[in-house]
Amino acid sequence: MRTKFHVPRLRPFLVPRPHLIQQLNQGLQELCKLTLISAPAGFGKTTLVSEWLHQNGQGEAVSLPTQIAWLSLDEGDNDPVRFLTYFVAALHGISGVDAPVGEGALAMLQSPQPPPTEAVLTDLINDIATLPDSIVLVLDDYHVIESPPTDEALTFFLDHLPPQLNLLIITRIDPQLPLARLRARRQLLELRAADLRFTFDETAVFLNQVMGLNLAAADIAALEDRTEGWISGLQLAALALQGPLSVQGHEDAASRIQSFTGSHRYVLDYLIEEVLQQQPEPVQTFLLKTAVLDRLIGSLCDALTGQGSGQAMLEMLEHANLFIVPLDEERRWYRYHHLFADLLRQQLRQKHPQRQFELHKRASDWYAQQNLPADAIRHALAAKDFARAADLAELAWPDWKIGHRSITWLGWTKDLPDELVWTRPVLCVAIAQALLNAGKLEAAAARLIDAEQSLETSTQNLYVDEAQFQTLPATLATAQAYHAQAIGDFAGTVKYVARTLELLPEDDLYNRAAITGFAGLAHWANGSLDTASQIFSYLLF
Repeated sequence: MRTKFHVPRLRPFLVPRPHLIQQLNQGLQELCKLTLISAPAGFGKTTLVSEWLHQNGQGEAVSLPTQIAWLSLDEGDNDPVRFLTYFVAALHGISGVDAPVGEGALAMLQSPQPPPTEAVLTDLINDIATLPDSIVLVLDDYHVIESPPTDEALTFFLDHLPPQLNLLIITRIDPQLPLARLRARRQLLELRAADLRFTFDETAVFLNQVMGLNLAAADIAALEDRTEGWISGLQLAALALQGPLSVQGHEDAASRIQSFTGSHRYVLDYLIEEVLQQQPEPVQTFLLKTAVLDRLIGSLCDALTGQGSGQAMLEMLEHANLFIVPLDEERRWYRYHHLFADLLRQQLRQKHPQRQFELHKRASDWYAQQNLPADAIRHALAAKDFARAADLAELAWPDWKIGHRSITWLGWTKDLPDELVWTRPVLCVAIAQALLNAGKLEAAAARLIDAEQSLETSTQNLYVDEAQFQTLPATLATAQAYHAQAIGDFAGTVKYVARTLELLPEDDLYNRAAITGFAGLAHWANGSLDTASQIFSYLLF
């Protein structure tokens, strides 16, 4: 998705933060390998980096690199192959170089059998080392990554990082990377919540100039004290003081500010009542109905709301500063600010506990129509429509199997009830294949048994694609041969290879050759070298 590589656009009015820009420049001047910006949500991490990068070439003191690469991460990037593909693709898109960076690494990742991670990264690092210019690579929202293989890959990358590249990570929590080692070697620049919080002067500029209020110094100090410089809290407070959609409220500012007490969570609860509930009814309805979405576009919003004004509403919300962020240059795709989205979902659950399921179902249908199975399945699961999710997963498996994205696909199916999976032999075999690809042999064996029993005993097997079901016996036997080979079961491998060949059509030359190769490997591993040689010679000639 191209929006993952876009540096976020700057809003027309920003609070200048020269002291932080200077620190980021200093990190480059000192050749820090890693710049880490780690703070809770709502501290302006992404906005700061975007502001810094947009200053490229402006002013004598700016020491920005010639090239900038950006990658916005999401939960799907916990799949190591997907992460590496996007990671390399972000650098592949830099301009002004003789040969695209990462061309060979991308080719490796798209091969039928992807090589080890270190081989991919080594090829990428060698490309970077030949560049004449410096690069900053930004990884935004790294806190969504919970995959140890991904952390290990990034550690290897940092250990062998060429001096041309500075890696900048934006995250809510510290990543599982060798921070202590980098810190000891003076190769780490860190900005944290204490650095990012607004000062009194910045708070004054934000409230009175950016948000258009006219607060006295005492009122500004009171808000700064109650929010502790937390930028999103200040933005919510300013919206509450403005009234509905920037219309002046009736309460005295000082008395309203005095009501802001307690921790961020309590302030946030209060502001939701003051901001959300003060919006006109059509705006409230739109916000709640689209709260289940991670990304918003006009037609998707229309599918959920039943209206035809989704794009106009999104543009109006952006103009009103109501916590919406554009994701592309054309301003077609948006997302809600993370905190605002969390709050909207909380309100939806409290006010309309059953409506969220219907909204997720509508979102699933829209994504399925757009041929975006990952989002379609995710929303079907959120809707508790497990049969629909199973249908979509079965249909998506052939393409995702070829693309080596088994881990991501397994993540979709792990929440399906066992009693549903047992009635769907096509899904059982697909899960078994994905588990085999992931190296989870014991779990794969259990699913293969489930599929075999379902085929043999059930008269009400459920499936979504007739062609998949008709070829299932051969697919099952192939998976059983794969499993037997993986656990070193010579007799089982030969047995299931023979069964597969009985079931495959004579004209299916590719699959017949592939499964026959398993027999050759089994005989070779068993010491029957003559037989193995005969099999491989047959396949070659």
